[in-house]
Amino acid sequence: MILTDTHTHLYSEEFSEDRNEMIQRAINAGVSRFFIPSIDSSYTEKMFDLEKQYTENVFLMMGLHPCYVKLETFEAELAHVEKELFSRKYYAVGEIGIDLYWDKTTLEIQKLAFKKQIQWAKQLGLAINIHCRDAFDEVFEVLESEYDEKLYGIFHCFTGDFEQAKKAISLGMKLGIGGVATFKNGKIDQFLNQIDLKHIVLETDSPYLAPVPYRGKRNESSYTLLVAQKLAEIYQISVEEIAKVTTGNSKAIFGI
Repeated sequence: MILTDTHTHLYSEEFSEDRNEMIQRAINAGVSRFFIPSIDSSYTEKMFDLEKQYTENVFLMMGLHPCYVKLETFEAELAHVEKELFSRKYYAVGEIGIDLYWDKTTLEIQKLAFKKQIQWAKQLGLAINIHCRDAFDEVFEVLESEYDEKLYGIFHCFTGDFEQAKKAISLGMKLGIGGVATFKNGKIDQFLNQIDLKHIVLETDSPYLAPVPYRGKRNESSYTLLVAQKLAEIYQISVEEIAKVTTGNSKAIFGI
């Protein structure tokens, strides 16, 4: 059984004391493929270090996270993303999108950065990995403006309703499902079984959003198995089938 964590911040400072042990726990749990989103340029070297150490397991994305789109630095950060994307192999452009939870004042430059990075992804034939917080309407507006047959990717940490799920899928996205599916108030578990499994990928977003029974604690990639178990319960099929289909979906998205 091969499980794929399509979104994990393995370079996070939260893993500084036990990173290798944490990764080994995940591999022992059947999670042998880790897709690493970029946040900003300060993490690039750490991402390269992980890739060198775990060449068979770690696959990198490149992008500027919307929370790091700041007026003083975003142009330089986007220049870094562009240089990286066009100089070596990445498996997706991400994580990119719009976040209005932390800062509404940067909406216009967030939209600009999001659109520019989508355009690079389409140029390179790469998937996008979307971060959306308190910004479904704004994210959909940008996606609709950029929509064509070259637009595809993952709506990371999907927390929307059934209608928003259908809209994301219609715009070429798979739904990244993680710990929120295990929360009592997460709500997505109430309609997920109405979404064909071919539109779903697994993720942890570790070290954030740990699933039950670890909610509120540090998340880690081995907990992808807990998400798979929850989906097996929701879809009334085996964990092995969840692993097989969602890993297949991730391969299609990331071109592996």
